Amino acid sequence: MSGNTFGTLFCVTSFGESHGPAYGGVVDGCPPGLALEAADLQRELDRRKPGSSRHVTQRRESDAVEILSGVHEGRTTGTAIGFIVRNEDQRSRDYAAIAERFRPGHADWTYTQKYGLRDPRGGGRASARETLVRVAAGAIAKKWLAERYGVKVRGYLAQLGPIPVPFISWEEIGNNPFFVPNQGLVPELEKFMDQLREAGDSCGARVNVVASSVPAGWGEPVYGRLDADLAGAMMSINAVKGVEIGAGFGAIAQKGSEHGDQMTPQGFLSNNNGGVLGGISTGQDVTVSLALKPTSSIRIPRRTIDARGQPATVATTGRHDPCVGLRATPIAEAMLACVLMDHALRHRAQCGDVTPPVRIG
Repeated sequence: MSGNTFGTLFCVTSFGESHGPAYGGVVDGCPPGLALEAADLQRELDRRKPGSSRHVTQRRESDAVEILSGVHEGRTTGTAIGFIVRNEDQRSRDYAAIAERFRPGHADWTYTQKYGLRDPRGGGRASARETLVRVAAGAIAKKWLAERYGVKVRGYLAQLGPIPVPFISWEEIGNNPFFVPNQGLVPELEKFMDQLREAGDSCGARVNVVASSVPAGWGEPVYGRLDADLAGAMMSINAVKGVEIGAGFGAIAQKGSEHGDQMTPQGFLSNNNGGVLGGISTGQDVTVSLALKPTSSIRIPRRTIDARGQPATVATTGRHDPCVGLRATPIAEAMLACVLMDHALRHRAQCGDVTPPVRIG
């Protein structure tokens, strides 16, 4: 199967299926000399892993990562970094009833159309469990960006189903299972999720990610634009159906006098463009917002067809996230970090000797 690698200089390749023996990844292009150990990856994987609260899938996985190559005596060597995470809690029997039926909204149909067959166990390669590879790779990118440029990548859940989450503080995000920056809203979100789970249904979500202290100049002017690569990376995350950079679709209702980010010697007066102009970073925060669709695997019976093309109904039992957005924050952070590191290396390769004639802020 092609399409398992992304990036130009900082390249990430993943392999594995939801109910196979393991997931693994190869990160190629990380510069040598970065202090790195399994614990650096594990911290991020623990934020994403299942079974972390009653509101997500109860699949029990330790997601313990093992680094296989590319690190010697605690530092990256510049060669490919290989790592693996074993699957420990597969229950393939949960999928026996739907092996011959296509779940509406899932990749069952498209995988069969493309390859002529599919792995029905947990969605196979289409499972969101694949994102653990991105999170591990993102941990490497986050560490390098922070040490080399002071870049900080953070995210949060901005809306759960119909409930918007007003931003209060970054400090509140790590104190609840929703990654919300508003601890006071947690009881309402818990009540909503309990009702959703009892009904056997699912919902969508919005996740916002921000990278601060990004230098100006990263990105290419036409093809390989920073915002275009960010949009493509975010759209590659399971269930993402919309991406906004900066004001995004809100720009439709703005006038030019509002949207254009005015400049002073002290800096920009707004950030409607999300820290990217002409495909190149401005030096402001890079801001991205994702729309995630409702989980396709639900208990409510729905109309579909079977493997012979005959009418059928399907209801998915087993362990599933009622809202994939609840664990999407570290995934979105990882993709933002990987794209930024890729562009940092690309910029260094071509324009590392450039000194801008003027700066602001």
